[in-house]
Amino acid sequence: MSKKILITGADGFIGSHLTEMLLAKGHSVRVLSYYNSFNSWGWLEDVEKNKNMEIVSGDIRDPHFCKKITKEVDVIYHLAALIAIPYSYVASDSYIDTNVKGTLNICQASLENKCERVIITSTSEVYGTALYVPMDEKHPLQAQSPYSASKIGADAIAMSFFNSFNLPITIVRPFNTYGPRQSARAVISAIITQIASGVKQIKIGDITPTRDFSYVLDTCSGFIILAECEKAIGEIVNIGSNKEISIADTFNSIKKLMKSDVELIKDKARVRPEKSEVFRLWCDNGKIKKLTGFQPKYSFEEGLKFTIDWFLKPSNLAKYKTGIYNV
Repeated sequence: MSKKILITGADGFIGSHLTEMLLAKGHSVRVLSYYNSFNSWGWLEDVEKNKNMEIVSGDIRDPHFCKKITKEVDVIYHLAALIAIPYSYVASDSYIDTNVKGTLNICQASLENKCERVIITSTSEVYGTALYVPMDEKHPLQAQSPYSASKIGADAIAMSFFNSFNLPITIVRPFNTYGPRQSARAVISAIITQIASGVKQIKIGDITPTRDFSYVLDTCSGFIILAECEKAIGEIVNIGSNKEISIADTFNSIKKLMKSDVELIKDKARVRPEKSEVFRLWCDNGKIKKLTGFQPKYSFEEGLKFTIDWFLKPSNLAKYKTGIYNV
């Protein structure tokens, strides 16, 4: 049945793909783009315009604005956040304002406007370096960066609204999502864009950590199936592949697929402080499978091929400043 949906952070990487997927399902989607004087809608500029898509510009840090955009909305996917870990080292206060207070504003507005479901986007970064693997939803939380601390706070705010007011929230914890439109600060897009630009030396940070990667369309499918699952109300649920791969092996996989002979060099500017680096992430996705039957559709190699093909299109690569490290 068609729903009236709000997506905050719809102008971002995952949000724009989620917008396309929900529109394809016939929903009426109100999409929030972060206000700016250029009237830019971010990646929504690449989404085919649809009579069922309403674009609004604003800021989740304003509680009055949040009350306005959540009116007459059935389901909210709350993705708007500051997510770059290196930038959280230099602008910690803004992460609290956006991630914690922004989530509070969305929860309060959702409660007042009696929304049916609220999907809160968390992150595997809240777990920190794995204390055991695979990592289920009971894994201890470890604030290893101001970013992860802000997301731990946001998750706690959201859960408090479920416990205190029965707000029908689900906290979704995606592990490392990748795909077309991702920022070049992320390791997979950083490697692909540098190779595509023709450089002979690829600059990345520490290559020893492991990650659990999910193709963006799998992540979006996980969001949607959880929003449709009554048993997921009040739950924290991981989305991931249940596989880990090192950054070094990820680099070699991309290099092979792109038929490149590039050399890898370690860029100190991209290395996190030692105690802040998350050295191992490996998702236990048993809970989402049990609740919904969800299974990832795309293998790592398939997702990489789709991502590489997208970045190799000159019109897409031109949107990235490949010679500048973007925190």
